[in-house]
Amino acid sequence: MECLAPVIGETLRLMYVSTFSRVANAINFKSNVEALNDSIERLTELKGNMSEDHETLLTKDKPLRLKLMRWQRDAEEVISKARLKLEERVSCGMSLRSRMSRKLVKILDEVKMLEKDGIEFVDMLSVESTPERVEHVPGVSVVHQTMASNMLAKIRDGLISHKTQKIGVWGMGGVGKTTLVRTLNNKLREEAATQPFGLVIFVIVSKEFDPKGVQKQIAERLDIDTQMEESEEKLARRIYVGLMKERNFLLILDDVWKPIDLDLLGIPRREENKGSKVILTSRFLEVCRSMRTDLDVRVDCLLEQDAWELFCKNAGDVVKSDHVRPIAKAVSLECGGLPLAIITVGTAMRGKKNVKLWNHVLSKLSKSVPWIKSIEEKIFQPLKLSYDFLEGKAKFCFLLCALFPEDYSIEVTELVRYWMAEGFMEEQCSQEESMNEGIAIVESLKDYCLLEDGARRNTVKMHDVVRDFAIWIMSSSQDDCHSLVMSGTGLQEIRQDKFAPSLWRVSLMNNKLESLPDLAEESCVKASTLLLQGNSLLKEVPIGFLQAFPALRILNLSGTRIKSFPSCSLLRLFSLHSLFLRECFNLVELPSLETFAKLELLDLCGTHIHEFPRGLEELKSFRHLDLSRTLHLESIPARVVSRLSSLETLDMTSSHYRWSVQGETRKGEATVEEIGCLQRLRVLSIRLHSSPFLLNKRNTWIKRLKKFQLVVGSRYILRTRYDKRRLTISHLNVSQVSIGWLLAYTTSLALNHCKGIEAMMKKLVIDNRSFKNLKSLTIENAFINTNSWVEMVSTKTSKQSSDMLDLLPNLEELHLRRVDLETFSELQTHLGLRLETLKIIEITMCRKLRTLLGKRNFLTIPKLEEIEISYCDLLQNLHEALLNHEPFLPNLRVLKLRNLPKLVSICNWGEAWECLEQVEVIHCYQLNCLPISSTCGRIKKIKGELSWWERLEWDDPSALTTVQPFFHPVREVPLLIADAATQML
Repeated sequence: MECLAPVIGETLRLMYVSTFSRVANAINFKSNVEALNDSIERLTELKGNMSEDHETLLTKDKPLRLKLMRWQRDAEEVISKARLKLEERVSCGMSLRSRMSRKLVKILDEVKMLEKDGIEFVDMLSVESTPERVEHVPGVSVVHQTMASNMLAKIRDGLISHKTQKIGVWGMGGVGKTTLVRTLNNKLREEAATQPFGLVIFVIVSKEFDPKGVQKQIAERLDIDTQMEESEEKLARRIYVGLMKERNFLLILDDVWKPIDLDLLGIPRREENKGSKVILTSRFLEVCRSMRTDLDVRVDCLLEQDAWELFCKNAGDVVKSDHVRPIAKAVSLECGGLPLAIITVGTAMRGKKNVKLWNHVLSKLSKSVPWIKSIEEKIFQPLKLSYDFLEGKAKFCFLLCALFPEDYSIEVTELVRYWMAEGFMEEQCSQEESMNEGIAIVESLKDYCLLEDGARRNTVKMHDVVRDFAIWIMSSSQDDCHSLVMSGTGLQEIRQDKFAPSLWRVSLMNNKLESLPDLAEESCVKASTLLLQGNSLLKEVPIGFLQAFPALRILNLSGTRIKSFPSCSLLRLFSLHSLFLRECFNLVELPSLETFAKLELLDLCGTHIHEFPRGLEELKSFRHLDLSRTLHLESIPARVVSRLSSLETLDMTSSHYRWSVQGETRKGEATVEEIGCLQRLRVLSIRLHSSPFLLNKRNTWIKRLKKFQLVVGSRYILRTRYDKRRLTISHLNVSQVSIGWLLAYTTSLALNHCKGIEAMMKKLVIDNRSFKNLKSLTIENAFINTNSWVEMVSTKTSKQSSDMLDLLPNLEELHLRRVDLETFSELQTHLGLRLETLKIIEITMCRKLRTLLGKRNFLTIPKLEEIEISYCDLLQNLHEALLNHEPFLPNLRVLKLRNLPKLVSICNWGEAWECLEQVEVIHCYQLNCLPISSTCGRIKKIKGELSWWERLEWDDPSALTTVQPFFHPVREVPLLIADAATQML
């Protein structure tokens, strides 16, 4: 019995365990089912993801492909087996659940094992397939260059900004766009741990855009295999899937010549992948605009010091020589800061120690001659690609710009007039339409980086290297482009053999020519343009010289010393379109111009002619006459101007001649009524006699004018930005005139030494007139008795609601000079001016002015952006309503205060004008605080005496630290009072 006890005990124990296991399996049946379901779902998803993610990689790696196929087969079998068992559980009774549960547990173990193997497999494949976040792009770096560093900073700011998704980097060929984005790419690679992009893709697009080729470059970075027969659409879908899996990506498209549809390449849109960015480089701003870039960064040429350092790097140690160095610096300057030119020329001169060779190169460069083949190949040929993109008309217009001297700022209007004269504009169009078309071409050339902004407003110029390229085109061309360009070279004489029948254009402007050669008749039979302006020593133009150019359309002799013009009947310039004699100060007479049958433009500005040009009335196509600054013009015969039926422009700005109405002029003289007969006239600038009758008479023809400058009385011009339709009245009692009809068309009104201003305004208010076109008002030398308006204003407001008539609802500029007012508010309230649109106030020499805005009639000027006050000896503050804690000038950007000896305050203590950008305070010694705090982040410049700056008190001490870098001290000179200033002016 004792021997049986252990056996019985073990048997009982096994029976207990078995029973317990069956009971436990039965109890856990439901949870086992759920666990298996979850595992099957994970394994199924893992199998699908693995197949999708790594298909491309495994087609290249046979062992990996076989391993994957075995795993996929095993996974498929266990998934099928598991699903079959899960279906059987539905018909399984309670007695069989224990056995079924055991089978489910066994399958669950197999699923988990395959899941574990699959995860390890995926991890291994992920390591194999993950591309490098940023690949190095070989090339030089520009981080040490000042201009490049600034541009890189702009681009990186755009990459950080949530508002910027597409960035355009544009500039002329050879300026370094590729180098800039290559540097950016490599900097991101150096900062791999901190830069925000999961993947940076650098793609070269090039002029011959191949969508499939660009897609392949992107696909390679995504490790997507491409097939020759695969369509662009299918590849785009795969690229899209690959990029959508990237957390953030940066796509750099280099050298884009035409707009690219990123959707067709497979690039996700902004809303689909918000953290991703696209950078494109192009020669053309229009490409950036067409691709709707959010930020455009123009790549400018190098600063002089950076250019010299780059030149030295390429030219080598030879530039250290004392003999070579100064010439080398001049050669470097001739490259105009264009990196491609600097590198090409510097490399060509590397190791050249002969000073004569350097001088030879400098001479050739200054004459725009490509002295080595590499200049044509490496500099001019890349620029020619941009040139070839131009349409035919734009090409000829571009080449004409090279006729001007190096670094010359060309007036856009002058340029377009040349284009019009050469026939590039539609001949049937008006001057305004042709000018608009010309401006569009100018902007297009600027967008192509073939032109850039000039030194003055409304001017353009050519980069030195671009000009050299254009001259190369004209000198090497075998077609109609061949030209002789020797402008601005200090030329003292010109040889006969320079002139040839093949010449199309000739430019000898801005030289020191004293004489011109006699040429064989019609020896320049094709030439359409002859520019001789700026030769201030030239006293005569031989008839024989001009007879060599029978096809001339443009002749410019401006700025020469010629006393007379050759007889037009002898010249036989039957095609002449435009004749420029501007600022020929010695020119006193002209022959009859009737033989110039096609003449459309005559410029006599600044000449000393005494009488109106003869023969113009015989020219049926004559359109533009400039007689501005003809200070000796005495007479215009009657019934001549009225016969200029095609005249569109008559400019007599600052001419001595004054027009009168019929009945108030000498017999045989032209009258204003003749101007009214010119149905095509659109631009008019004339001076008229002071005559109340003239202004009271409604000349309805004025409404046809697009632009006019009417000066009534003595000469007086104060330029404003709204002079498109300007009326100036001087030394006239305006209470005697009724000009409401004229003000309806006027954009700028100036009243100088006029009496009766208050009565005129009173009449306009009573007549209930509102002048919506008037944007600028100037009042000078006037005594205004505002007290006389109080009764009128009170009467007016009693009849109406408190919403009084606003005479000038769109006024943006107000200029007051020598006007007797104690506060600016007197004008604001008594004239019925709300000034809700006013942006600029300029007040000078108003002797009685004590404050700008007084307490009694305090009104804000919400849109005011600029204030300029000078020589107001009694001015104490800008406003008396100092209890208001809100800034009374919330949008002020520019504040200029000069010679205000009693000015104490301009704001409340501690007040800050957040929009302030520019401040100028000179001779305002009692002004000790400015409305500037440390939060005024727009400050760009503060000018004033150093002694005043050091006395300033700051409510916010940190503000001084913030704005100190923007302070520019001016030389301290004695204070001028208004009387002295008046004498000076």
